[in-house]
Amino acid sequence: MNELNPTQSIQDNPADDNDLSQRRIRSFVLRQGRLTKGQARALETVFPKFGITYQPELLDLNAKFGRADSKKILEIGFGMGETTAKIAATLPECDFLAAEVHTPGVGALLKLIDEQALTNIRVIQHDVVEVLHNMIADASLDGVHIFFPDPWHKKRHHKRRLIQAEFIKLLCSKLKVGAYIHVATDWQEYAEWVLEVLNAEPQLQNTAKDYAVKPDYRPLTKFENRGIKLGHGVWDMVFIRR
Repeated sequence: MNELNPTQSIQDNPADDNDLSQRRIRSFVLRQGRLTKGQARALETVFPKFGITYQPELLDLNAKFGRADSKKILEIGFGMGETTAKIAATLPECDFLAAEVHTPGVGALLKLIDEQALTNIRVIQHDVVEVLHNMIADASLDGVHIFFPDPWHKKRHHKRRLIQAEFIKLLCSKLKVGAYIHVATDWQEYAEWVLEVLNAEPQLQNTAKDYAVKPDYRPLTKFENRGIKLGHGVWDMVFIRR
């Protein structure tokens, strides 16, 4: 398994601010966590079949999933994997490449894959920025899900946020024309920031005036259900690649 240390991420290069491949974009906040026995067992026994080891070379998604006629969706930062597993079960005609750096989360999703006999998920434990740069071919993705990313509360921290102009531009290069980006957050200030960044990208078009109605494929999490009962909100944004 390949858990990334933040110092291994893309480094700043002030000499060429337009060369995104040399700039550092943090795609995660690295957290330590304790593995359960089930998660550890899944990492050992399920990863060899459904995991992908990071390598700086283009990935053949059709070969990895064993079919060429399916839509390929990238799941960024899937947490403990419950939402990704539910979406994959709901959309068996689609294939899901799920990227996460948190080891217990990777183990948890692998455990769900095994328990639910899901065959349309592949898991990669690595920084998604480097995965996009080095493993994903241009115009190869049909969709991207970024659900509940770490918000970095203050706007002055915008360069530490995953949703920033440089990252969205990189993401757009990997999307087919007509493919979508779906971001969901339960932090209103972050939703406003995400909407601002996505609206500013000329390659994207909003599917709604501002925020979208939650698509049926995204299940409500237990925390979201609890929050709705307490009057809290969740903001969905769905943009299409022009």
